[in-house]
Amino acid sequence: MRTMLSKSKFIFLPLFILSVFFTSCDNDDPENEEPKETAKITNIEIGLNNNEIGTIGKDFHFNAEVLAATKIGSVGIKIVPRPDETYEKAWSFEKTWPQYQNVKSALIHEHFSIPADAVEGKYDFIIIVKDQNGTTLEEKRAITLYLAANLPVDPQLFSFYAGTVDNNYKILREIYNTANPDKTDLRISKDELLNARAAVSGLKGDGKAVIVLINKKHNHRPETLEAIDYSKVIVVDVAQHVGVPASGSFSTTTDRSTIPITLRKPKLKIGADIDNNTPAGNPIDGLKAWESGQYYLGIIYKNTTYNMGLFEYINLQIEY
Repeated sequence: MRTMLSKSKFIFLPLFILSVFFTSCDNDDPENEEPKETAKITNIEIGLNNNEIGTIGKDFHFNAEVLAATKIGSVGIKIVPRPDETYEKAWSFEKTWPQYQNVKSALIHEHFSIPADAVEGKYDFIIIVKDQNGTTLEEKRAITLYLAANLPVDPQLFSFYAGTVDNNYKILREIYNTANPDKTDLRISKDELLNARAAVSGLKGDGKAVIVLINKKHNHRPETLEAIDYSKVIVVDVAQHVGVPASGSFSTTTDRSTIPITLRKPKLKIGADIDNNTPAGNPIDGLKAWESGQYYLGIIYKNTTYNMGLFEYINLQIEY
């Protein structure tokens, strides 16, 4: 019996080893591995107002929020021709931003110039996010590139002015003027009346402009009307235009909805309880309560007919 038992042990031992070997091989089979998670990308904006339009030789806006599966390896974009489109010549473009490496999540907010040698046409705009776990996410959008002369509209800030006035709208002191930017006194004090106005050229159709004051401590500098957080923003003025003819212009100081055209006289008291938002003003309290410090004074404009826009900010010291 002892001899038979010994032989049985001898026979089963190699079988056990072989079983372990094949089980180990099965576990090492790549086909049995769980697929790795890729990064996620949200809140994508291709162009200002997310209009998917780029102007050759000019600034371009790109925004996205990235959440890595592990950590971000790289973030970049490519602009490549579409197979069903024809172009004057071959052209493509790519760009990466190394500053977003080695973090779990990032808000990608970048501005870059569309190269002057770019070719007009419709392209694929591909966002590429590589994760440090070895996976790659590609998100495809469309973009149309124009020469400035061929844009449906090309809004340009013709003038931006800020000053103090009295109750009769008489100018007391100039704070800022794009026509003479070197001679500025970028400050305003409690109880002074702020008058800020702007003019935009290269327009057609309908549009809206909002002039804002924002305390810099909020780190909020919206580039589009949709991005304005009114809990942090004091509205200095709101103005609109309707039916402007091709290559027309617009000033926040005129009301073209009246016959004859009337002069608008917007002003905001530093220390006011209510701002100048429309159709009803917002209380100036909470996060945007008045205090001394550095503020942004800016204009945000959107042509609502063609979904094109612009923004501009200056620094303003409030002494409260």
